[in-house]
Amino acid sequence: MSTYTIIDYEDRYQPAFRELNIKWLDQYNLTEAHDLEILADPRKTILDNGGFICLASDEGQIVGSAALIHEHDGIYELAKMGVAESHRQRGISRLLLETCLTKAKALNATKVILFSNHQLKAALGLYEKYGFRYVPVADSPFLTADIKMELIL
Repeated sequence: MSTYTIIDYEDRYQPAFRELNIKWLDQYNLTEAHDLEILADPRKTILDNGGFICLASDEGQIVGSAALIHEHDGIYELAKMGVAESHRQRGISRLLLETCLTKAKALNATKVILFSNHQLKAALGLYEKYGFRYVPVADSPFLTADIKMELIL
């Protein structure tokens, strides 16, 4: 049985971060220009703006990712959470989500939001288990996002 390690993002992981996310986005036909912009330079688009990225490693192989994008005071967007198809159903998403929620609290976040799509049923179920609630989608940067959820911390 593998032991997964959650690690902080480093620039050397950018290709793996991009590839992992493009695979699941393409699988559901959800890839948009905004995704490509974020994935091309996560340091600039996420980290340099006060965000956070964590990765799941399986003996050095990056098999999962999740990010917090700083929206504005106290509000972070959970984004780019995905797990390699070969490693799904092993609790990795739960570990990534818990890491992001712990980090959000450490950053004094008051709310975590996310944008998703109705096709991502497993992810939506996970978010519900952690207390995320559905709210109207009014301000999504993604055309394919037909769901918005939030968690008040």
